[in-house]
Amino acid sequence: MIEHIQLLRNVGQFDNLNPPAQTALTPFTLIYGENARGKTTLAAVLRSLATGNPRLVLERHRLGAQHPPHVVIRHTGGAAVFQNGAWSNPLPDIAIFDDAFVSANVCSGIELQSAHRQNLHELILGARGGALSSALQGHVARIEEHNVALRQLAEAIPAGALGPYKVDAFCDLEPDAEIDRKIQEAERRLAAARSADAIRQRPGFQAIRLPDFDIDSIDGVLRRTLADLEAAAAERVRSHIGKLGRSGENWVSEGMTLIAPASEGDEGEVCPFCAQSLAGSDLIAHYRAYFSQAYEDLKATIRQTGIGVRDAHGGDIPSAFERDVRTAAQAHEFWKDFAELPAIDIDTAAVARQWNAARESVLEQLRAKAASPLEAMALTHETRQSIQDYRVCIAEVTALSERLVGANARLELIKEQAAADDLSALRTDLAKLNAQKARFEPEVLPHCANYLTEKAAKTATEALRTQARAALDQYRQQIFPVFEAAINDYLRRFGASFRLGEVQSVNNRSGSSASYVVVINQQNVDVTADAGPSFRNTLSAGDRNTLALAFFFASLEQDPNLANKIVMIDDPMTSLDDHRTLRTREEIMALATRVRQVIVLSHSKPFLCSLWEQADRNGSVALRINRAAVGSEIAVWDVRSDSISEHDKRHELVRAYLQVANPAREREVAQALRPILESFMRVAYPEQFPPGTLLGPFIGVCDQRVGGPDEILSAADIVELRLLLNYANRFHHDSNPAWQTAAINDAELSDFSQRTLIFASRR
Repeated sequence: MIEHIQLLRNVGQFDNLNPPAQTALTPFTLIYGENARGKTTLAAVLRSLATGNPRLVLERHRLGAQHPPHVVIRHTGGAAVFQNGAWSNPLPDIAIFDDAFVSANVCSGIELQSAHRQNLHELILGARGGALSSALQGHVARIEEHNVALRQLAEAIPAGALGPYKVDAFCDLEPDAEIDRKIQEAERRLAAARSADAIRQRPGFQAIRLPDFDIDSIDGVLRRTLADLEAAAAERVRSHIGKLGRSGENWVSEGMTLIAPASEGDEGEVCPFCAQSLAGSDLIAHYRAYFSQAYEDLKATIRQTGIGVRDAHGGDIPSAFERDVRTAAQAHEFWKDFAELPAIDIDTAAVARQWNAARESVLEQLRAKAASPLEAMALTHETRQSIQDYRVCIAEVTALSERLVGANARLELIKEQAAADDLSALRTDLAKLNAQKARFEPEVLPHCANYLTEKAAKTATEALRTQARAALDQYRQQIFPVFEAAINDYLRRFGASFRLGEVQSVNNRSGSSASYVVVINQQNVDVTADAGPSFRNTLSAGDRNTLALAFFFASLEQDPNLANKIVMIDDPMTSLDDHRTLRTREEIMALATRVRQVIVLSHSKPFLCSLWEQADRNGSVALRINRAAVGSEIAVWDVRSDSISEHDKRHELVRAYLQVANPAREREVAQALRPILESFMRVAYPEQFPPGTLLGPFIGVCDQRVGGPDEILSAADIVELRLLLNYANRFHHDSNPAWQTAAINDAELSDFSQRTLIFASRR
C-alpha cells in the first residue's frame, strides 16, 4: 500500500512539495483537485512507478525548473525514489484508470485504432498469454503469402457472379438440381411484394359454369299424351273446327259450356240451338276431351319447357359465359407472374357452336311437340349427340373452373406474404439463388476451383502452426468468454444501453489483437467499420467512458493478484449521467473491499463527497490539491464542510448560537434568519411560494385568504411571521440601508432565533 507521497519536486504543478504527515494515504483515499492542479500528474507518476517507465515522469518536468524531477513515495515495502531519470524500486501492483488508460486500450477521442485493440488484447491475456501469443507469430508470414494469392484469385472471379456473397461463401456453394424452380418462385414472390397494394385489392378466380340440359325432363315432356284423347280423335275435332272458319275453336269452346241437360222425360244432354238430344254423338265426347284442362296443361307444359330451355341457354346467358371467361383470362394475366396457374385454353367459339347446336336441336323438337301435343315423341339420336358434344364442353369448363378456384387458396397466401414480406430480404434471397446458379456456370467454375485449391493449400499451411497456437487458443477460450461476460456484467451494472459481443482474439500481420462488436438494440455494430454504424458514431462520450471503466474493472476481475492491488482512479465519472455516476460510486466502494488500496482523484466535490459518506472513516482519508504560492500543494480536505448545503450551514449556525453566544458571529446569525424562513416556505408551500417570491408579498396573499377555503396560514401564524420578518429585515441591505450597523441585542437575537427555528420546523 502507498503510505505517503513524501516528495514531489519539479514535476508538473509541484515545485517542491513535501506534504505533512497528516496527508498520509490510507486504504481508501480521496483526493480532490480542480482541473490543472496536478491530478493527472499524480496518475502519471504512479503509472511510471508501476511500469518502471521513466518517460512518464520526465515528460512532466516542471516548466522553468533548473533541476530534474525528484520523487519519493513511501509504501509498505519501503520507499520508491525517482532520481537521475530512474526508479530505485518499481511497484508493479498498481492499476490506474485515467485518460492514458482510455487512450491506450479503448480509443483516442472517437477513433478506435488497431493499437487500441492490440493493447486491449494484451490487457485481456495478461502475462501468461503474452508468451504464447509471441510464439505464434513465426507462422504468420507464410499464411500471408497464401492470402496474397487468394486475393488475386478472388479478383479473377467475375464480380457480377458473386451476388451478395463474399468469395469464400460463394465458392463454398453447393449445386442444386432445383435451382431454376427456386429462382422462379423467388422472382414471383419478389414481384408480389413489389405489387403488394395491387395484389391486396385484386380478387381471385370466380367459378365459370355452363348450364346443362335436363334430358330426362325434356324427353318426358316429348313422350306425354292424354289417355282419353287419341290423336285421330283430336285430328277429327280440328278438321271439323277448321270448317267453321275463323274463331271456330273459340265458338265451339264457349258453346260447350251451354250444353244443357235433357228436359224431364228426355234422356241425355240437348243441343243449345235445336234442343235436340245429343245422345249418341261421338263428336261431343271428342269435343269434351279436346277442351279439357289436362289437354291445356299438356300444351302449357310443352310451352314452358321450351321457354325454360330458351331462358337457360339463350338471351344473355352465352354472353355472361364469355364475359366470365374474359374475366378469368384477365385475372390469369395478372396472377401468372406471382403463382403457377392452369392455362385458360377455352375455345369460346367452339363452345358456342356446340351450345347453339344442342339448344336449337332441343327447341326444334319441342316446337314439333307443340304442334302435335298428343303425339308421343322422343329426343332423336342427333339431338342427344349434340347434347353429349356440348356436355364435353361443360366438363372441360367445369374442370378448369375447379382448378382456377382451387388456386385461390394459393393466391390468398400470396396476398399475406406480399403484405408481410421485406423487399430487401427478398431481393437478397433472389440474388443468392442467382449467384448459386452462376457459381457453376462454365465461365465461373474454373476460377472457383483455383481459389478453392489455393484455399486448401493455405489450410494445409495453417495446420503447421496448429501445435503452436493450441496452447494459446486453449488459454483464449478460457479467458475471452470470461472477460466478455465480465465486461457485460459491468456494463449492466453501470446502466449502459449497449453490450459487447463476439469478444475474441484475432491474429493479423501486426500481431494479435482483440476484436469485438457493440450490440445496440440487438444489432451488432462493427466497431472498425469505415462506413455506416461504427464505434465513432454509435457511442456517446459517456458510453465510451463507461466502456473504458468496464474494461478496467473487468481486467481487475481477471487478476489473480487482485487482493494486493493498489488501484488509482482518476475522474471516472467524466461525461457520465447521474445514474451511471451513482453506479460508478457503488462499484468503487465494492472494489475497495477486494483490493489493498483505492485512490480516487476527481474535480467533482459531489462525487467525492458521496463516496466519503459511504466510506469507513477508520480506513479513509480525504485530501485536496490546492493552489499554492508556487504551484500546487496537498492538504487535508474537510469533506463535511463541502458536503452540507448553505441551508444546513445556516441552521447549524443559528443552533450553535442558541447553545453558546458568540458575539463575533451575531450579525451572521441575524442575517441567516430570513433565508431560513424563505427556504422553509419554499418547501412547505411550493405552489404559493415559487422561486423568486418575497416574504412580504407572500404575507399579503396569506392575509387575503385567511378564513377562506384556500387559506395558507392562520391569522396567528401570519402575525408571528410578520414579526419575524420585520426583525430579520433589519439585517439585509434590500430592506435597511443601515443593515451593517443595525444594533444587535443578544437576548432579542436569541428570542427571534428560537422563534424562527420553531416556525420553520412545522407547517
